[in-house]
Amino acid sequence: MNIRSAVSAALAGAGTLWVVRAVNGLPGALGASSSDIRPYAAGSPRYRDGRFHNTDPASVLGPEAVGGFAKDILTRGSKGRPRADVPLAPYLAPVDAAELAVTWFGHSSALVEIDGYRILCDPVWSERVSPSPTIGPARMHPVPVELKSLPPLDAVVISHDHYDHLDRSTVERLAALQPAARFVVPLGVGAHLRRWRIAESRIVDLDWDQHVEVDGLRITCTEARHFSGRGLQRDLTLWSSWVFTGPTRRVFFGGDSGYTPRFAGVGEAYGPFDLTLLPVGAYDKRWPDIHMNPEEAVRTHLDLGGVDRRDSMLVPVHWGTFDLAFHAWSEPITRLLPAARESEVTTAVPMPGQRIDVSRPVSVDPWWLAAG
Repeated sequence: MNIRSAVSAALAGAGTLWVVRAVNGLPGALGASSSDIRPYAAGSPRYRDGRFHNTDPASVLGPEAVGGFAKDILTRGSKGRPRADVPLAPYLAPVDAAELAVTWFGHSSALVEIDGYRILCDPVWSERVSPSPTIGPARMHPVPVELKSLPPLDAVVISHDHYDHLDRSTVERLAALQPAARFVVPLGVGAHLRRWRIAESRIVDLDWDQHVEVDGLRITCTEARHFSGRGLQRDLTLWSSWVFTGPTRRVFFGGDSGYTPRFAGVGEAYGPFDLTLLPVGAYDKRWPDIHMNPEEAVRTHLDLGGVDRRDSMLVPVHWGTFDLAFHAWSEPITRLLPAARESEVTTAVPMPGQRIDVSRPVSVDPWWLAAG
């Protein structure tokens, strides 16, 4: 074999190996099939013609989607990534859960402490948010704490089945590490968990405005404006926001959603809230219906009841960990803070791993400036 042939063979072998690695575990990561999901979805008034629907119609890509999209992809460079390392806070967890606190682990992953209970929201500990271990958006900072170091959880709540919110590896490890925790999910998402061998007794599927009681804590599935899908088919499972109601405190977790005036109805039915966790990143003028921007997050906080509760706090999520749009890495926060000040909304911006005790005064430390 001559040198050229040897090099060609080596490249072909490397290419084959790369493809094998890229598709390794792909079928399992995709989750349940449409036939597996349908029995859990079919009874919902939001499920028509084999898929779920928003109350307010939402386009995944708006009318401006085509123009300039390819150019933005080719010229985006490192705009969406920090210029330096993202600082991580040392993880501190008290033995007993607080009356009201939140720890942000990055993106939408957050641990809520409410009236002595602990709820882990949208946990994603994998390196990539993708069905493939080698292709897809990768982390821009390490996970601040190992899953095995988390305190005992009462519940794990999932907002929808996109890879940056529902991660197979994380779910499977949590099921083993947290034997007492229940997995509370929107309709249809439980089919993915059953596919991954999570015990039926631990899965709670809910439609909007349905709830489950975990001892003295009520977890309510509420409306969002988004979409779902882990493969080529979309909207087979429901998407949602969540309300956590304890004996004395109330928390709203927005998951992933575009702005909708329907949140005012959620506030009237379940608020006012002491704490809201609202998405502020991955927005773009080409998909305004499915991802709210920072100013809309402030408006949502007010719609949920913040106008009458100046002591309530907004904590931003869905930013800073994965590059999923075209805006600059820290832009969600540089836009959020002035909008919050103008509307007199109390805001805290924890660094990854930082725990915020909402019952104590919190000052905003601009830690993100160090990362650029």
